Amino acid sequence: MYPRLPRNISLSAIARTQGRVHWHKASLPRTSRSLKLAPSQRLIGSLRMSTSSICSQSTTSDASSSRIANVPPTEPWRCHFEFDDETPTIYTFFEKMTSTWQYVVADMKQGEAIVIDPVLDYDPASGKVSTATADGLLSFARSMGLTITGIMETHAHADHLTAAHYMKEALGGNVPVGIGARIDQVQKTFAPMYGMDDPNMFQNTFDTLFHDDEPIRVGSFIGKVIHLPGHTPDHVGYVIGKAVFAGDSIFNPDVGSARADFPGGDVHDLYTSMKRLLSLPEDYRLFVGHDYPSGRDQTCSATVHEQRLRNKHVTIGTAEAEFAQWRKARDSVLGAPRLLHPSLQVNIRGGRLPPPDAEGRVWFKTPIVKPVEVKI
Repeated sequence: MYPRLPRNISLSAIARTQGRVHWHKASLPRTSRSLKLAPSQRLIGSLRMSTSSICSQSTTSDASSSRIANVPPTEPWRCHFEFDDETPTIYTFFEKMTSTWQYVVADMKQGEAIVIDPVLDYDPASGKVSTATADGLLSFARSMGLTITGIMETHAHADHLTAAHYMKEALGGNVPVGIGARIDQVQKTFAPMYGMDDPNMFQNTFDTLFHDDEPIRVGSFIGKVIHLPGHTPDHVGYVIGKAVFAGDSIFNPDVGSARADFPGGDVHDLYTSMKRLLSLPEDYRLFVGHDYPSGRDQTCSATVHEQRLRNKHVTIGTAEAEFAQWRKARDSVLGAPRLLHPSLQVNIRGGRLPPPDAEGRVWFKTPIVKPVEVKI
């Protein structure tokens, strides 16, 4: 298992060590390199799939269709739709291990959909990687007669691994994976931490780099990209009709806001982004990237009106200095996310696992924060 970082170690301090870090290597052992679907998915027949398939460029859509055909579709938590001609149908899926919301956003008339922030399952204790969650989403889209035309990331996540690349390859390799254009800032920050010194490792990791206010399409629905920095510098949201996929730029009203102490994060930028979201029309619905319910069921969204009135960290009347002071104090006592290092090594490369070594083993690296008096 990966050692947890001390609670008083800031993430920015880790990044500053850059090439001077030592590594704790956690491997994906050969005995656990088969990707096994979770029993809860009730797989018909048997399946063993090498982790190299996730990195492979040659997965065929025919093979994928055959495999997904044997996977029961995951049932969405909710189906959300507006009675207008501008907002697509939204199917919401909650991944409980990382408290992550995933979205299938569809034009039901044209039979086209995009997937936002899909999760690749990873158990750090055993080193097992599974595509159960991603396969369930693909099977759901297939069962609904939907053709997935795009996979979109709101940012480079630090708390779960993205299944974007796996899904792209499972769909034949031609479905584009998109993220905000400022992902290069995140790649430049974290690549030295993990020994990713070869620039070729980042060639074509994403197919589309979204710029501010760039139009996006889901079937016949037209939306746009908005830059929402603060949590991370590359963070974007997707506005399609009255639906806003806000990622980690705002959370549900009783949760409030996300941390802003990642390298490149900024509490003032986060405040500005939250205010930008609160300035949208009050009947727009903000779909969040995570939920951490206490005393209630999980939920994926709230209207702008609800956020203006009840967000526990930023409402219409919250002053920037007040929020910044509180957020900085809160972040200073937060521990590192449980899947921080595996997530970043995969996610800054669009969902690809680290390349195997000469013996075919795949490793994740964890930087060792070394006190001065300790000699190695």
